Amino acid sequence: MFSVSVRDHFMIAHSFKGEVFGPAQSLHGATYVVDVEFKRPALDEDGIVVDIGRAAQILRVVLAELNYRNLDEEPAFARHNTTTEFLAFVIFERIAAEIAAGGLGGGAHGLKSLRVTLNESHVASASYEGALPR
Repeated sequence: MFSVSVRDHFMIAHSFKGEVFGPAQSLHGATYVVDVEFKRPALDEDGIVVDIGRAAQILRVVLAELNYRNLDEEPAFARHNTTTEFLAFVIFERIAAEIAAGGLGGGAHGLKSLRVTLNESHVASASYEGALPR
């Protein structure tokens, strides 16, 4: 399987519900470094997995919707703890929707899966990986 990754970052504020989160139940900030890995079994006719410039632009657009937001105030997240794992899934879904809408161009047809990793720090990260709809 061939893969290409792009990276960006975003900053948020949020809090969690539940004793398991200890002091993180209070409002706090987080900065995430995000890696998105695009995977396909064969290279396209240009010899690439995906146009890296377009992939980076899609990631930038998706993260702009979250950047500098207090996620506790976002209606879309009202019933969710916005954990790193959950946010990886949200970003996966939004990038998959951009791909389905043609954001990566015709070369994206061969993509089979996507992996989104949110790095909380140099010692902790969480990912969501899934197949892309055909």
